[in-house]
Amino acid sequence: MDDTTEEPSGCPARGSCPVFLAMSSGAVRYAPSGLGPALEGSLGEKFWGTDSSPQPDEGLPPPLPAVPVPWNSAGPCKSRREAPGALVEACVREEAQGEEGPAAARLDMSRLRSSSMEIREKGSEFLKEELHKAQKELRLKDEECERLSKVREQLERELEELTASLFEEAHKMVREANMKQAASEKQLKEARGKVDTTLFAEFQAWRESPTLDKSSPFLERVYREDVGPCLDFTVQELSALVRAAVEDNTLTIEPVALHTLPAVTVAAVECGSANTCALSGLARACRHRIRLGDSESHYYISPSSRARITAVCNFFTYIRYIQQGLVRQDAEPMFWEITRLRKEMSLAKLGFFPQEA
Repeated sequence: MDDTTEEPSGCPARGSCPVFLAMSSGAVRYAPSGLGPALEGSLGEKFWGTDSSPQPDEGLPPPLPAVPVPWNSAGPCKSRREAPGALVEACVREEAQGEEGPAAARLDMSRLRSSSMEIREKGSEFLKEELHKAQKELRLKDEECERLSKVREQLERELEELTASLFEEAHKMVREANMKQAASEKQLKEARGKVDTTLFAEFQAWRESPTLDKSSPFLERVYREDVGPCLDFTVQELSALVRAAVEDNTLTIEPVALHTLPAVTVAAVECGSANTCALSGLARACRHRIRLGDSESHYYISPSSRARITAVCNFFTYIRYIQQGLVRQDAEPMFWEITRLRKEMSLAKLGFFPQEA
């Protein structure tokens, strides 16, 4: 290394750089305010004349070696080397462009504001339309809810009225039933109070020692008033046999099968036919026939004759139950049941009988 201190060289483009020319003519002053304090103190404002020779830069670090760089790529100058006047015009144009920048910015801001206001107005109109639609739907829903509420109130009123009417009808029916029951009980009490004391006394006497002997006053009265007239048919001989079989409980009544009607036995033909009643001798459609004891003979009977025989058989069946001790009631209920059976015999004797007979 050479210990000799080389004198720092100046700007390699001094004499040809437009900046240097501008500075040397006094148009541009160089005031490096961004340098450090040490450099600011050592550097000052200098004016160079056109004929002055370049002075060494005192206090500056040694310059870097010159590197060939194309002029059109270095610095803010883009195209080619320009004269100092052109540089000044470029600076003026840049200043003019700098002055036109705020106006353009204001124009852009006004455009942005107008577009923003337009968007805001459109958005407001859209929201108003949506709000109007929502309000309309709400009104429709409110009307529907009000209508349904009225329908529900009407149904509730009708249900209450129906319930009230049903309760009233039920109470009315209960009252009527209670009144009928009370009237029936009253009639029963009155009827019981009007019972012939003689008949009831005869029944109580028979009940103390029940028997089927006709000598008892109770059975003798029933035979005379009910059993005898009920079993008194036109054919007297057959009527006596039927009465004896009923008393002995050996009479059998059976329905006539339709397929057996044409094929009847000789004995049956002698005792009548399916179209003639053996007891009354009248031409009737006979659906039943009777058999007395163990006899093989059958007698065809009409529905009226069957009803009279059945009524007498029901009476004898009940008094047999009493005799055997199968009926466990007080004397009064038994007496009323016997009275009912005697009523059936009286009706059958008069020709009233169920249709199924």
